[in-house]
Amino acid sequence: MVKRDMARLLEEAVRDAQRRGLIPLVALPDVLLERPQNPEHGDHASSLPLKLARAARMNPMAIAQAITSCIQLPPQVQKVTTAPPGFINFALHPAWLARQVDTILELGEGYGNLDLGGRKPIQVEFVSVNPTGPLHVGHGRGAILGSTLARVLAAAGYSVATEYYINDAGNQMNAFYRSLFARYQQALGLEAELPPDGYQGDYVIDMAREIVAREGDRFLNMPPPEAVEAIGKIGVKKVLESIAQDLARLGVTFDVWFSEQSLYREGQYQRAMAILRDKGYIEEREGAVWFVSTALGEDKDNVLVRGDGSPTYFASDVAYHYNKFQERGFQQVINIWGADHQGHVSRMKAVVGALGFDPDRLRIIITQMVTLKRGEALLRASKRSGDIVTLRELVDEVGADACRFVFLSRSADSQMEFDLELAKLQAPENPVYYVQYAHARIASILHLAQERGIDYSSGDVALLTHPAEQALLRKMIQLEELVETVALSLEPHYLPHYSQDLATAFHSFYKQCRVVSKNEKLTHARLKLVAAAQITLARTLHLMGMTAPERM
Repeated sequence: MVKRDMARLLEEAVRDAQRRGLIPLVALPDVLLERPQNPEHGDHASSLPLKLARAARMNPMAIAQAITSCIQLPPQVQKVTTAPPGFINFALHPAWLARQVDTILELGEGYGNLDLGGRKPIQVEFVSVNPTGPLHVGHGRGAILGSTLARVLAAAGYSVATEYYINDAGNQMNAFYRSLFARYQQALGLEAELPPDGYQGDYVIDMAREIVAREGDRFLNMPPPEAVEAIGKIGVKKVLESIAQDLARLGVTFDVWFSEQSLYREGQYQRAMAILRDKGYIEEREGAVWFVSTALGEDKDNVLVRGDGSPTYFASDVAYHYNKFQERGFQQVINIWGADHQGHVSRMKAVVGALGFDPDRLRIIITQMVTLKRGEALLRASKRSGDIVTLRELVDEVGADACRFVFLSRSADSQMEFDLELAKLQAPENPVYYVQYAHARIASILHLAQERGIDYSSGDVALLTHPAEQALLRKMIQLEELVETVALSLEPHYLPHYSQDLATAFHSFYKQCRVVSKNEKLTHARLKLVAAAQITLARTLHLMGMTAPERM
């Protein structure tokens, strides 16, 4: 990548300047480059001289000039300049930029792929909602974030496994089982009260009626505890099937659906607890079993097993992460949780360390709340009360592509408003439409060339010197850098912003440069550029899990 090449170039130049006595022999900080806001300053800039100034006891500009005097210009760089108070600026060579068209065309759908991860096994666990009802829009944000990260990490060279953790044990599941059984009895004309902590949504009533239609009244002939368990399992299966269908409509699938109950059935819970006990991190007091997290710097200890003998959700998570790191050997684990799990992060990191693993191998992303808007009206949702805007309803209204783009457009740690009317608008004001229209416009140009029988395969890209062509090329070559940035930062919101910038660069090029003209050589060169732009934009859309439409 160009950015990495520039960093290496700078580092070598500094070493050379030190060998030649132009600057003192001081420790070299990390060599970082950024993109100047003003294009006149070049394509990349480094503030390295400013970082070296104090240790070297030299004027930053003098350091910058000394370093640049030692730089041997590679083919991709046209010139290197210095700027106050101590910046080094790189301008890419127009001819080299133009040649990247052929590189992109040769790579095709592989453009943007890296070997950053070295096939390191990495797990991305997301959504993982209790199977007690339909997904709401907040779950959609985590689903799209997780699936996009998985796509980018795979493109960056990691061996990625996606996983849905099924919370099919605990108090909430018991409440769901009892709610469904009560609705089942009511559907058969019997008096039955919903539990105080029960689920009141209409979906429970519908599910109970489906069970009656399929199974009849046979569960009434069982002892109530047995009937509740049997009906509950049917309900969980139905909910999981519905969740999988809703997620698939968003382009979200999982390699593994992992059952919480299996942790107890297959012994991971017992093995994890034994490790903590052997290391002295477990205490029994007040009738409960505690993880002594204060010994690891936490503010308070955490209950693992309640006084009634039932494990807490935290205990299940301890066993689950033991399974991830020890038994399945993931080098890195990424959990995507909702805002209500914020307080769970530090203790989870602490217990991973207590189990004997580097806590930094666990990365937890917290997604903030989503507010739906229709015009000026806010829409609210609550699973418990049954007043819920489901993810399915959202996809039905605005479409999967709009859902994915909008949810990705803000960083996970920021609250967001989802404007339903804007997401459906067929106009440039809607960024989803604007980006996809750029791809459709590209497709129509290439289709026209095909209809006219134009063979542009031997086009001379050296002719691509127009400022609008060069601006488009500069944006296109940023894709590999973007994949690296997202893979390392785990922040996919850079993707939709890049796609808008790329679409803007293409629309600008289209307005200023006639692609198919009487100038045959220029036509062939520009068609090659358009074909490379199509690959770049389609690749970006696919990384976001979106379609690249041929027509709109």
